[in-house]
Amino acid sequence: MVKCDLTTRVVPRDLQVLVPLRTRTFLYSKKEEFEMKLPRGTFDVLPGTVERWQYIEQQLREISKRYNYKEIRTPIFEETELFKRGVGETTDIVQKEMFMLEKRGKDQLTLRPEGTAAVVRSFVTNKLFGSPNQPTKLFYIGPMFRYERPQAGRFRQLHQYGVEALGSEQPAIDAEVISLAMSIYRSFGLKHLKLVINTLGDNESRAAHRAALVDHFKPVVHELCQDCQNRLETNPLRVLDCKVDRDHPSMATAPSILDYLNPASKAYFDEVLLHLDALGIEYVVDPTLVRGIDYYNHTAFEIMSEAEGFGAITTLCGGGRYNGLVEQIGGPATPGIGFGIGIERLLMALENENVLPVVDDQIDVFIVAQGSDEVEKTATRLLQLMRLEGLVADRDYLGRKFKGQFKAADRLKARYTVILGDEEVERGAAALKNMATGEQTDVPLSAVADTIVAKLKEEAQ
Repeated sequence: MVKCDLTTRVVPRDLQVLVPLRTRTFLYSKKEEFEMKLPRGTFDVLPGTVERWQYIEQQLREISKRYNYKEIRTPIFEETELFKRGVGETTDIVQKEMFMLEKRGKDQLTLRPEGTAAVVRSFVTNKLFGSPNQPTKLFYIGPMFRYERPQAGRFRQLHQYGVEALGSEQPAIDAEVISLAMSIYRSFGLKHLKLVINTLGDNESRAAHRAALVDHFKPVVHELCQDCQNRLETNPLRVLDCKVDRDHPSMATAPSILDYLNPASKAYFDEVLLHLDALGIEYVVDPTLVRGIDYYNHTAFEIMSEAEGFGAITTLCGGGRYNGLVEQIGGPATPGIGFGIGIERLLMALENENVLPVVDDQIDVFIVAQGSDEVEKTATRLLQLMRLEGLVADRDYLGRKFKGQFKAADRLKARYTVILGDEEVERGAAALKNMATGEQTDVPLSAVADTIVAKLKEEAQ
């Protein structure tokens, strides 16, 4: 039998005997050992860092509220067919990147790789199109899953904030959605941003452009990667989005969608740009911008970081209009537009521009207590009372002496300490110490919580 210390990361596969949990070792037959590793392409968000995520999520919810977008939460897995229909069977997401789950029977489930299809499915399932308040304006925050090679800003479990506006085909809502995305980045203090916008036109415009792309790339198709050779037959627009052949000479001379827009599509795009002008939002029209998902039509956009040193992946946000997606998923004809923001990339941009939120990790009060059982009970009651008053409060649970407890209070950056011993309990008063100034006063036990609350309010003014 072999002894294994639980403080290590080595755990046996064939655990045979567990000893009581109060001990720090267990016994097992030594057949095989393995190291507990973090799954590739994932990460832990630890205390000290998670507060930044909480701040960002709080800010996202606050800005969404200003624009009158309501939060929606959908399951993290859906029927695989949803993403095949919604995202597109020829996309890299469906062909290469989906995490599919085993399920009894013929149907398959997939961890959601993006948020729009799931939100639209919920819109249809719950008949939100019947609400008198239209358009339906929704936002979501949550994890997405893509099986791809992990790299900076691209993980297998990523986190995304997204917005979907369903029910309006007015160009003004396109501008509002873009404005919301830009407002988010600016609210965090980012300055080096570039909005790139394009139109993919309506079905008629896309059909004309599609034919022109096929004619253009056919003579050189053998020079392109295998993916592009396949895409030319199934979805030639995706050839423009290829990362492998981006520098091929044919890409620079490819037909522009702007030359194939019918009058209605051109008028729509022009009006979107007029609304952006009215909002004072600068943009660059890029006719080569193609989003990697099949459901997009008309407006497509990306927000990029132009900050020095940001890295190779500069896109922070992407989105666009997806008229027709609701019908594909079984709902009535309903136009829609939205975007998705990667929270990991947002954090990278904040760090690169040195505007990461400052984490307030101080606590309001720490109880320093030592003495009889009555002291312990008094400390427990007082701690609960302070927490009920809204104070961030803690105490020692390791049986340390006064000196060790004061060191713990310093490490926790406590603003105040409440000092309790047998003498303080007997006279019904505790010593209240301001840890910044060292000032110490006696306060009746019944008034400790109210006194600290009053002092903190006074300091905040």
